[in-house]
Amino acid sequence: MNQHTIAEKIACTGIGLHSGEPVQLTLRPARAGSGVVFVRTDLPQAVEIPARPEAVTATRYATTLGHGRATVGTVEHLLAAVYSLGIDNLRVEVHGPEIPVMDGSSASFVFLLRAAGLFEQPAPRARLRVQRPLEVRDGDRFIRIEPGTGLRITYAIDYLHPAIGRQVLTDLALDADSFERELCRARTFGFLHEVQTLWQNGLARGGNLDNTVVLDEDRVLNRDGLRWADEFVRHKALDLVGDLALLGVPVEGHVVVERGGHALHQRLLAELLANRSAWRVVAPSAGRAQPSAAVAAGLS
Repeated sequence: MNQHTIAEKIACTGIGLHSGEPVQLTLRPARAGSGVVFVRTDLPQAVEIPARPEAVTATRYATTLGHGRATVGTVEHLLAAVYSLGIDNLRVEVHGPEIPVMDGSSASFVFLLRAAGLFEQPAPRARLRVQRPLEVRDGDRFIRIEPGTGLRITYAIDYLHPAIGRQVLTDLALDADSFERELCRARTFGFLHEVQTLWQNGLARGGNLDNTVVLDEDRVLNRDGLRWADEFVRHKALDLVGDLALLGVPVEGHVVVERGGHALHQRLLAELLANRSAWRVVAPSAGRAQPSAAVAAGLS
């Protein structure tokens, strides 16, 4: 497998979920080995923010990346689509502080990337192959990665809410088809009683029933209901894929999560980077650990 970028530029406009501000998003092809780079184009001087674990500045309610004083928030839904479609290199120009929320899922980003087309590049695509298990625990919450073929996801959530309860997504083998079929349309969700607190903290100003599954104390308030009965855990798995994309290379391993979220996802990335003996980077040309530009973009 070689690296891929998109075949041509494509753009859209939307609003930020947390800022509530209009956002212009432009996706451009990028050279092999450059990885995914976000660019704040609304600042006096454009600021580039590579999509890497060390660029994460916040994980509350969304994943935010930053460089210096410039940040770009809610990157995970776009990154999940980028990862799942096999796109390695992309320039993401954002005229605003946040990726537009669209319908609260990754579906619009999959549509944009498919419309732009994929372009194969003359550079080998490295993979991160897990060789021994790693686990991070936080009370009754944990995230574990263990050896496996391709990327597989098992994710469980447990909410004391009658419309959610315990939901488990078991052993999903992730590829472009399964992502589009099983995860990409799963929307972000929130609780009505949290809205006032979120507003006081400058968050969720762009959230509405068109881009968020909203629950009161008993039920889902969206008129059209859910897209799946277990849409909530599917969206958590979608978020995980977007956070794993920060590694900069496809992952070969089985990720198991109990009551996870962005902060726990990022702790797994930190654990991986701190335990390099637990994995190796494999390039298709030799089937062994090799340095490459793609790896340097995500794992240096």
